[in-house]
Formats: sequence, C-alpha cells, structure tokens
Amino acid sequence: MEKTYYLAIDFGASSGRHMLGHMENGKMVLEEIYRFDNGMVKKDGHRCWELDRLFSEIKNGLKKCREIGKIPVSMGIDTWAVDYVLLDENDRILGPTYGYRDDRTMDMDYKVYDIIPQSELYARTGIQKQIFNTIYQLMAVKEQEKENLDRAKTFIMLPDYFHFLLTGVKKSEYTNATSTQLVSPVTKDWDRELIRSLGFPEDIFMPLSMPGSFVGRFTKEIEEEVGFNCDVVLPATHDTASAVMSVPSTKEDVLYISSGTWSLMGVELPEAKISSDTEAGNYTNEGGYDYRFRFLKNIMGLWMIQQVRHDLKDAYSFAKLCELAEEAKDFPTRVDVQDVLFLAPDSMIEAIKEYAAWSKQPVPQTVGEIATVVYQSLAECYADTILEIETITGRHYEAINIVGGGSKAGYLNKLTAEKSGRKVLAGPGEATAIGNLTAQMIHAGIFKDLKEARQNIFESFGVEVIEP
Repeated sequence: MEKTYYLAIDFGASSGRHMLGHMENGKMVLEEIYRFDNGMVKKDGHRCWELDRLFSEIKNGLKKCREIGKIPVSMGIDTWAVDYVLLDENDRILGPTYGYRDDRTMDMDYKVYDIIPQSELYARTGIQKQIFNTIYQLMAVKEQEKENLDRAKTFIMLPDYFHFLLTGVKKSEYTNATSTQLVSPVTKDWDRELIRSLGFPEDIFMPLSMPGSFVGRFTKEIEEEVGFNCDVVLPATHDTASAVMSVPSTKEDVLYISSGTWSLMGVELPEAKISSDTEAGNYTNEGGYDYRFRFLKNIMGLWMIQQVRHDLKDAYSFAKLCELAEEAKDFPTRVDVQDVLFLAPDSMIEAIKEYAAWSKQPVPQTVGEIATVVYQSLAECYADTILEIETITGRHYEAINIVGGGSKAGYLNKLTAEKSGRKVLAGPGEATAIGNLTAQMIHAGIFKDLKEARQNIFESFGVEVIEP
C-alpha cells in the first residue's frame, strides 16, 4: 500500500531540516531527508539572516523528496519567533533581515514605554518582556530606518514569508504573531489600537490564521523547479508552539520544557494568566494551537553550553562536557541564566567568569568547572520555576515533560530531576517536527483533534523516565 507523506520543514537558529512523516501500523514514523546549516551573519555590523540562501535550502530539500520518490501531500514551515520582514508594494524586502540577537533594539524598550508604560503593555498583551520582541524591533525601524516603515505595505513573519515565496499567498499565522507583543489575548487578534499608538502603520498587518489552515499550492515556477506540487498547510509556525503540540500526554495538568537552544518552561491554559505576579516573574502567554495559551517562562537553555563548546573550538563533545561537569559537581558557583549578559556575548566562557567575579563567587577556571556552572545553574533555574508556576496556577505537577533536542541531554535531565524532586519524562526529541506534522495530519483528518494526536505520539515515540 502506497504511503501518504507529510513534510515538516523545521528551522532552528543553528540548523534546519526536512522531516517526512507518515503513518504505519497506526503509528507516526519520521524520516529526516535533508539538513542544512543556519545562523546569523554579520552584515554592516548587524546580525542578520540569509533569507535567499535559506529559501534555496527549502527548495533543495523539496527536490530531495522528488529524488527519493517520496512526494508529500502537504508541507509546512516553522521557525523561531519574533523575526519578520517588511515588504514594499512589489513584495520586495525593505532593509536587512535582522536576527533577534542583533543589538539595534538596545534602549528601544524605553521608546515604547514613553508611549505605553511597561505594566500597561504587559496587562494588554500578556507577553513577557524580551528586548528582541518584535515590538522593540519595529520601534528600532521607526527610530533608525523610518523610510522603510513608511514604504512598507506588508508585515510578515519569516515562516509566513517562506510560505508566500512557495505559493504566492500571504497568510499571517496566529501562534507566531503573538510573539510580536502586538496581539490581544482577549480578542486573539492584532491590537490595532496599540499598533496605532506606537506609530506603526496599521494596514500592513494581515488577518490572523490558525494552524491547520490551508495556504495554497506551489506556484508554477516552484512546481517546475522542484518537480512536484503539494498543499501548503500552516503548522503552528512558532517552533515552540509546534513542539508543545507534541507533548505526549492527554492530561490537562501537564508541565513541560521545550528544550533546545532555549528552554521554554510552562503549562497549557485555556485563558491567559496576567497579573502583577506573572509580570514580576516575567511569564508570557503565547498563543497555542486551538487558541490554547502557552503560559511559560523563556529560559536561556542549551545555548550557553553550545557557546562554551564553540569557545573551546568544538574540541569537546557534549558527552565529554557532561562527564567533566560531573567530576566538578562540587564547584559552588551559580549564575543567573536569565541575565542579558549571556544573550550574545563574544565569549560565553568569559561572560560566565565575569558574572562569577561580579557576584563575588569563585571564578571557574577548568572546562569541568565552567560546564558544571552552566548545567547546575540551568537545573536550579528549572526547579525554581516549577515552584513559581505551582504558586501562580495553584496546581501541583508531579512530573516534567521535556521535549525537543534537549530531551536527549541526559545529564541535564538527571540534574533537573534531582533539583526539582520531580519525575522527568523525556521525549520525543523531534518535538517541533512532530508538532508541525500533527497540525497537517489533523487538517487531513488522520487525527480528529489534538488529544487523539498526543495519544498517538506517546504510542509512537514513548518517553524515557528519570526518577529524582
């Protein structure tokens, strides 16, 4: 019997891949068919994305489907949040495509708060303050490149832009749009009054569409280039929203960490939770599938150990870094993994040493000491965050579901169980791709709803249990 394939194109901040999915004997089966590098590049002193190259990689992976004879009936693209492009009347990009780690947003928060106070902005949007949120990026354009904002006819997030290049159809997907800090958690639509007050052109923001919406089919040019045509269906285009869809539990009270470059730790709620306590804790209420809210905290995540490894010229495997960290586990220094110092330092190792010196703690010197500071600090941050979430929600969580690439970080999972006193349920590792495929499969009628899909994900991929 011929298999029916669905294609998830999942962009991370350091790589992207094409993942085919199909059903076999009642279970979801994944196959990675193409992978490519990604990363911000310096352009005129700014960190930017290479969109032309990335779109070429999208097409290269599609050609691979044709080459191996596995043509998907639908496909969808997810990426990280907050980054976007502005298009002119001819759909050409205005200005560079900045990456979220670019420093042009420095002090743009104060420009926003001159118009709307920080607490009022949080109460209005429920989105945590991060200096790279789209609202501050657009304020930077208004302050530094106003001509581009004046000429803009379309605001479009990156995955929606790639969908547009494939189909010629522009759609703005809901989950990623909420990361802009310009969407109302009440109306679940653009807060146009807020947009106007900030001096952004209101008419460039398109109506919002939900995951599972049909976008279109490939243009004739794309079809001729890649050798086939298929439907383009919106996944939850914010990669974390897709990852959370794949949490393999049908319970309502589920605590998760979507673990990768970032660690997104939280719960799913039917309504946004916005209060002075959630603002003080810097919790966010991001849009999820079926208008659920991802109430979570954005924690720095494995970015820190990735950058430590790069500082060491990639001479150590992650497994070796874990081994050295375990040997140095009694080293006492801890850092605040949320500190902006660790967002994009020239050297992560030097940033860790600088924090240790500033906080009057022993300064780590060996590779093992550096690694143990990172892993122990992350695990303790997770443990503290669980207690905060329980206080805010009034619920007790017996287990932590860790999904995404970080679910394979066995040493960190072990520390997390120890520090939190909770059982860790690790997996699936390919959470974002699975969530992307899930939205397409629900659209196709393979699953009737998300609950049925999550049960199947558990049966298909299982979890590793780590006891405290």
